[in-house]
Amino acid sequence: MQIIPAIDIIDGKCVRLTQGDYSQQTTYHEQPLEVAKQFEAAGLRRLHLVDLDGARQKAVKNWKVLEAIAANTSLEIDFGGGINSQEDVQLVFDSGARWATVGSIAVKNEAELEKWLLHFGAEKFMLGADVKEKKIAIHGWMETTAISVFDFIGQYSRKGIQQLFCTDVSKDGKLEGPSTVLYKEILERFPSLWFIASGGVSSLDDLYRLKEIGCRGAIVGKAIYENRISLEELKQFAEDVN
Repeated sequence: MQIIPAIDIIDGKCVRLTQGDYSQQTTYHEQPLEVAKQFEAAGLRRLHLVDLDGARQKAVKNWKVLEAIAANTSLEIDFGGGINSQEDVQLVFDSGARWATVGSIAVKNEAELEKWLLHFGAEKFMLGADVKEKKIAIHGWMETTAISVFDFIGQYSRKGIQQLFCTDVSKDGKLEGPSTVLYKEILERFPSLWFIASGGVSSLDDLYRLKEIGCRGAIVGKAIYENRISLEELKQFAEDVN
């Protein structure tokens, strides 16, 4: 199971929100590149980079942060937040992302996303399923839809999406443990999916539980910034499970 540290960006700075609430914002570092370099030095190979300004304004805003991290580390980066046009996708790839993360567009404009999948290749995209009570939430979690997470995953796995991360909004940023029951149900229904857990990870025990149920990756954010899990412990976990 891969450990994927998260960097969320507002105004070019490394921040975290609680439950996607922009009014509950904590700034952890002025220089995201320095944070990314620490992750790389700890032996981590991937990075989940989120443009929260982009998510709110519905257009990619913090691509310069992506560009700097991609140019100065060897981390494989997935980038999301504000990707709403083919030009946005191109900008993200030109700036050094390995994968473009899409969520809201998959709900709001399926036809447009299908064009991107055909143009760039479905393997270049990571689907983000943000969930409130098993229903998909979009636009930085500010809007909850009536779409079941299971229908959503099934729809896009049939279109060639292989990699998906799921965030239970009720858990995110609260350090209360991940939604293992929900994730287990998803994995039972979609056993071939490259499934990445996101939200709520607060300890190494959480990571071992996610590995046990079959998660292929886990995104870890606040637990690192709040020193609940050290980078040394993450490095050791990665060595133990791989």
